Amino acid sequence: MRFLFGEHVLDTARRELRRGGSPIAVEPQVFDLLLYLLQNRERVVSKDDLLASVWGGRIVSDATLDSRIAAARRAIGDSGVGQTLIRTFARKGVRFVGEVREEVNSAALVPEMAAEPGQPQLALPEKPSIAVLPFANLSGDPEQEYFADGMVEEIITALSRIRWLVVIARNSSFTYKGQAVDVKQVGRELGVRYVLEGSVRKAGGRVRIAGQLIEAETGAHLWADRFDGSLEDVFDLQDKVASSVAGVIEPALRAAETARSASRRTTDLSAYDL
Repeated sequence: MRFLFGEHVLDTARRELRRGGSPIAVEPQVFDLLLYLLQNRERVVSKDDLLASVWGGRIVSDATLDSRIAAARRAIGDSGVGQTLIRTFARKGVRFVGEVREEVNSAALVPEMAAEPGQPQLALPEKPSIAVLPFANLSGDPEQEYFADGMVEEIITALSRIRWLVVIARNSSFTYKGQAVDVKQVGRELGVRYVLEGSVRKAGGRVRIAGQLIEAETGAHLWADRFDGSLEDVFDLQDKVASSVAGVIEPALRAAETARSASRRTTDLSAYDL
C-alpha cells in the first residue's frame, strides 16, 4: 500500500518515505507512528492508542512521545506551529488532517498470487534491508523479557541511523516473538535480504547477549558474536551493545552487498569496453 499526500509518498511494502521521488531518512518508530496516523486519519488518536500500537504497550514519557511526533512532522515538512498535516487536539490526541490518496502497490500483488496460502511475500526494496527478530530469553526469568525486548529496540534504532539500510520496524518483526522461525520465510514475508537474531542469558548480576547476522535468501551466516556486561546500569549496557552491533554489522553488510554486486553478470557488454 502507498499513501500519497502533497509531494510525499509513504510506501508500506518498501517501508520508505519519499518527497518528490527522493527518499527521506526516518527512524523505524517514527515511520510506524506516521503510518498509524495515516491509517487512522478519520479520527483523533489518543496517547494510549499510540502506546498500544507503536510502542507495543510499553509506557513511555510524554517527552518521548512528543519528540517522535515532532520527528514525524519534520519528516513531512510540517511543524508544531503550522500543524497543516499533523494536528494536536488538546487533552485528546493527534490526527493526520492532510489530503491523502491510497494506492495498491502492484509489485506486491505478484508475490501474493504466486505464494502458497498463508505465506504472503513482499518484494525486496532496492536498498539493502534487514529485520531484527525478537531476542530469545534463555534465562528462564520472565522478568528479563523487558530487557531482551529493549535490547532489540535499541539495535533497531542504531541500525536505522545507517542511511543506506532499510530497517524493518519493531512492530513487524515482533510478530515472530516466541516462534521458531525459518529465516528464509522471514525474508520472504518481510521483504528483507538480511535477518539479525540473538539471545539474552543472565547469570547473577551479569548478562550475555549473542547475535548472528544471516542472509535470508540462502540462510548463510555472515557474522556472529557475543557481548558480556553488568546489569548495574541496564540502559548504559543496552546502548553499548546496540552501538557495537551496529558498528560491526555495517561493514559486514557492505561486504555482503559488494559480493552480491560482483556476482552479477552484466547485460550490457559495452560495459567491459568502458
